[in-house]
Amino acid sequence: MANYNKVTQNMLRELKEIIGERSVWTSPEKMEPYSHDAVTGEKYVKYPEAVVLPGNAEQVARIVKLANRNLVPIVPRGAGTGYACAAVAHEGGLILSTEKMDRILEFDEQNMVLVVEPGVRTSEVQKAAQEKGYLYAGEPSSGDSSFIGGNVATNAGGLKAVKYGTTRQQVLGVQLVTPEGELVTLGGKLKKDATGYGMTQLIVGSEGTLGIITKVYLRLMPQPQQVMDLLAIFPSSAAAIGMVAKIMQTGITPVCVEFMDNRGIRCVEDFLGEKLPHSDNGHYLIVSVEGDHETVLEEQCMAIDELCAENGSLAVLVADPAKIWKARKSFGEANRARSLIFSAEDIVVPMSRIADVVEKLSELGQKYNMTIHCVAHAADGNIHADIMKEELPLEVWNRQLPLIQNEIYQFVYSVGGKLSGEHGIGYKRLELMEKFANPVELKMMRAIKKALDPNNIMNPGKIFRLE
Repeated sequence: MANYNKVTQNMLRELKEIIGERSVWTSPEKMEPYSHDAVTGEKYVKYPEAVVLPGNAEQVARIVKLANRNLVPIVPRGAGTGYACAAVAHEGGLILSTEKMDRILEFDEQNMVLVVEPGVRTSEVQKAAQEKGYLYAGEPSSGDSSFIGGNVATNAGGLKAVKYGTTRQQVLGVQLVTPEGELVTLGGKLKKDATGYGMTQLIVGSEGTLGIITKVYLRLMPQPQQVMDLLAIFPSSAAAIGMVAKIMQTGITPVCVEFMDNRGIRCVEDFLGEKLPHSDNGHYLIVSVEGDHETVLEEQCMAIDELCAENGSLAVLVADPAKIWKARKSFGEANRARSLIFSAEDIVVPMSRIADVVEKLSELGQKYNMTIHCVAHAADGNIHADIMKEELPLEVWNRQLPLIQNEIYQFVYSVGGKLSGEHGIGYKRLELMEKFANPVELKMMRAIKKALDPNNIMNPGKIFRLE
């Protein structure tokens, strides 16, 4: 661990000169929302020494130079919606919030590129694209509240990744403030680029450990004219998940194939106070297809309907999109309402092994007497398993959670999976990362971090430890 310095009064004065007194916060009341993200539990709460809110890239660069010169750690932060404790100041120092950097800078229709600052909400990016007949394909469940900069920093996945890929596939370039305070643009409006290393893609998913994103160049595409949503209901999770490969093998490319287990469905139903179909015994697959020809989509939906019926579905319904997506996106909130403390696991495995992992999670839940609710971006192998504390005494929870996580990830890695599909590692999964990740891969990551951030001031203590 680096020997960091504290934020001094002189440094606070310099910060106020850069961004103004009203944009430098040191009171506990103002800093409280920045002491945690969406991860629950007191051990993940850590107050910074100050919160700074710059308004542009030049101010960010000056702040970073000041922090680097004084050996003070700095943590970039978006909306704080993450599930990895990546935007929390566990080494002290500064939280740099991008919330004031919330402008849409350019809409380039000829190149189909949208240029935005990092503090623009994901839903606002989608709305801006849609109003001009375009699609921004990044759609995490947190889109109504998350910032685009956070999406980029964590390589957020979400509901449309099956067809369009994760955030990485939507980003053509970034403007970045390096850990030494230099301002650089990586990539831009080019559709292809073989000019040396893929630096843009290195920054995407780096969780603020390699610099602070101050501008993003986003890929757009024409908005599909038609969308159809099906809700296929099955008597067991195995039957539902078993359908995923069969659907993908038809030659149909869905926008998404989402799985919800029965426990999660009933939890969401209670939270929303709305009756959901077959909630007594059903397990859901939500399948979306989209395109420009209604007849083609109807034929695809009929093919999926027939395939599900042949494989034991209880029902296949044309879904009310507002209702079904509200239910799916409420999964995390519903679990938090049921159990204020829970652990959101973000498992990713080959698509063919999802059923095995869901079965293993059920077995481990019974073994440890812990409730686990599951949903999955089933067609890309990403399982969200929320382990609920509920009425367990805190000391039992703290003792058992590492044990069940260890067994989960031993199994996940044995079937070719990894720790995170889209939430990232942050501070929460650091120990698991160092235990399960390939040591050569970790060595490469550490070498990159040391080269770009020699003083280790940029979001230290996240993803891995420097040796």
